[in-house]
Amino acid sequence: MQNQEIYNELVEKFEKQYGCKPAAVAYAPGRIEVLGNHTDYNEGYVFSAAIDKGTFFAIAPTDDDQCSLTAGDLMKEVKFSINNVAKASEDTWQNYVTGTFNWLFDGEPAKAGHGWKGMFLGNIPLGAGLSSSAALEMCTVIALCKIYGIEKTKEEMAKIGQKAEHTFAGCPCGLLDQISSLAGKEGQLVKTDFRSLKFENVDMGPTVAFMMVKSNAKHALVDGAYASRREACEDAAKHFAGVLRKKVTHLRDVTSAEWILYRGGLSETTAKRAIHPIGEDERVVSGAELLEKGDLAGFGALMYDSHESSRHWFENSCPELDTIVDAAKAIPEVYGARLSGGGFGGSCCLLVKPEAADKISAAITQAYKTVYGDEPTCALIKPSAGACLV
Repeated sequence: MQNQEIYNELVEKFEKQYGCKPAAVAYAPGRIEVLGNHTDYNEGYVFSAAIDKGTFFAIAPTDDDQCSLTAGDLMKEVKFSINNVAKASEDTWQNYVTGTFNWLFDGEPAKAGHGWKGMFLGNIPLGAGLSSSAALEMCTVIALCKIYGIEKTKEEMAKIGQKAEHTFAGCPCGLLDQISSLAGKEGQLVKTDFRSLKFENVDMGPTVAFMMVKSNAKHALVDGAYASRREACEDAAKHFAGVLRKKVTHLRDVTSAEWILYRGGLSETTAKRAIHPIGEDERVVSGAELLEKGDLAGFGALMYDSHESSRHWFENSCPELDTIVDAAKAIPEVYGARLSGGGFGGSCCLLVKPEAADKISAAITQAYKTVYGDEPTCALIKPSAGACLV
């Protein structure tokens, strides 16, 4: 089993904390976003992958209406009743779990009938843009479904996690993170159409890998930067719906050529925000064709283009991420590089020749240290299997 040592530690801590064995344990991985940035809520396309780091959730039912939740790394416990599940302003890590519990029962968790004891533990680096929050939501919903005898599709579970993010955690995310965590397969990318929510797995081939380079720039999406980008995209879609002679509901429906011709009337900032997801959709479609041909260099070039769009148009990069990508361009064994996830800090995703991992890591680290005085964290990432009941 993947991450066996984390599982063993969690089960041991659970038994010590609650005096019983868990009735169920679920696992969900984090994700990397490979191509297609901020396209999910614009009903566009994304290439992503589940990664080989994740979170376990152990659970046992109780006989009464009480719930206990423990963060296994902090060994901090919170308690609440199924009759009083609400957004917390302290120990806010609980909101990802309580929000998921709340929406599993459509906002009426008292209908669960009984409570539970739960504990989670994982090894996804926090603040790295690897979606530790979605991993926690997905292992939570799988574990809860098991003890309550509920069946949900992957799409339904993803939407429950998204709703928890929106209402309890306060981040208006799309569905990318949740679907990527659920739909991963070993050695494969997940290509998702966020209009139909259909996804397929695409083989990358055995000669390449990803490297995540975690900057030391703080990654936080709930401070309004993410929300303002999403609002600009929605405003732009309304504009194009009024000027194009076709149906437009989201930026998915607009081409880059139409953006050039019909952007007049948009503010400069809104126009800049809009072209990023429009271009990203086109890059994902092109990237799928390149992967079919085995053209890794071409696919990598699209990753560099994606980062430049983030840097100049969407402005969701930062100097630390730009330094990493600029250093990657000088390394022949790197095919492409870009920020991964929401941006504003976090990590970069590099498409690399795995046999050159040490060389790439050393070069990136030296370039980063020269500018900032500290070192980023470099790690090879293996596209891995998605969330499951252990």
